[in-house]
Formats: sequence, C-alpha cells, structure tokens
Amino acid sequence: MDDFSLLTAHTQPTARRPLLGLTVLVVEDSRYACDAIRLLCLRSGARIRRADCLGSARKHLQTYRPSVVIVDMGLPDGSGADLIAELALAQPRVGVVLAISGETAVEADAMDAGADGFLPKPLASLGVFQEAILSRLPADRQPEGPRSVPAEVVHPDRVAYRDDLCHAAASLSKGVKAREIAYVGQFLSGIARSAGDRPLARAAEAISGKNGFSNSLHTDVSTLDRLLKDRIAQEVAI
Repeated sequence: MDDFSLLTAHTQPTARRPLLGLTVLVVEDSRYACDAIRLLCLRSGARIRRADCLGSARKHLQTYRPSVVIVDMGLPDGSGADLIAELALAQPRVGVVLAISGETAVEADAMDAGADGFLPKPLASLGVFQEAILSRLPADRQPEGPRSVPAEVVHPDRVAYRDDLCHAAASLSKGVKAREIAYVGQFLSGIARSAGDRPLARAAEAISGKNGFSNSLHTDVSTLDRLLKDRIAQEVAI
C-alpha cells in the first residue's frame, strides 16, 4: 500500500524532484484537468492515480493509501466535499488533502469539510502545485537544502480537451434532467476557463445555476450545444 512510509533511500525527494516517493490520487472527472496534474506530477517526481467519480475513488481507497489526494469539488455522482469530509475523519489520515475547482466560491465548503488547502483552476504552474503539497508535508518528508521555485507552466493534451467536449456534447444530446444539465454546465465552465475559452465558459455558466426547465434554459442549452459542436469541429481540423 502507498504511504509516506514507503519512502526509501531510492525515493528520497530532491530539489529537482521534490515529490519523489509520493503517490497522488486525483479525483477528477475532466480528462483535460487531470492531464495537467499528470504533467505536474511527472515534473515533480510523484506517481499519479486517477478516479473520475466518488464511487471510483472510494473503491481505490479501500485498496491503496495515497500520500496526497486532490479532489474536484464538482463530480458526476456528488460533491467532492463529501469525500473530503470522509478523508478528514479517516484513521490513519491521508497526509495531504486538497480541493480543486474552477469556482472559487466553493473554497469555503472545501475547507469546512476538512481540506488542507484549495487549488483554483486552471492549475498549470509547477511552482504553485509543488508548494501546495510541500507546505503541508512534515519537515522530514521535504527535500534537503535550498530549492528554487520553478516557473514552468504545463500544457495539457488537446486530445484530452476534445474528449471532455465530446463527453459534454453527448450528455446534452440525451435530454438529461435539469440537475444533470447543471452538472454539465459546471463541468464545462471549469474546462473552458482552463482552456482560456471565455465564450464557452459564459455559455456553460448560464446553465450551471438553473434548477428547473424553462424557455430560457432551453435557449441556453441550445447555445451551449452549438458552441460545443463548433469547437469539436475545430479540434478535429487542428
């Protein structure tokens, strides 16, 4: 099982790879966001495992004990705050539990649930990622000697971005319930902000806060669907 105790002479952190020996479980439904964290872990020396929903994360945690868990606050089968609360109360406790979201308004919910910190999306800075984890590790788990803060920024795979867009478009085409439409809006708004696509982010935000069907919701969903199809076509062309 993965734990801080697995650190050995062969996996001691270094200045260039300060997270060597750690395993990060990322609970994230977006492949694009997860690919960014994969690259950050790779640059830092950490291993990564992924769960795309609460159910998958709980099954994983029955078998493995990661060093760090990063939980997206909006997941297809519930709120990430629920999992954070479970992790905060578990014994033995995971070393570092971080929440992540494109909606900074949910930071208070994450901290109230027991998160050690909050990471706003988009998460692309290697320095920010490493500091968020290192600052919450005990001193004996950190690299020795001086360490410069890296200025590197990672760029997730565009194929992963297109996969997320296709997933959202498929969900909208099924004529899902209002609650599920709100989830798609939340899911897409974070992805769009990460990709720097403000028009798509605004269209996604327009449906994420609506709880019932209405003429305006139908119009907003149609607008979002059109934007998605346009962007998927552009990604294919690229």
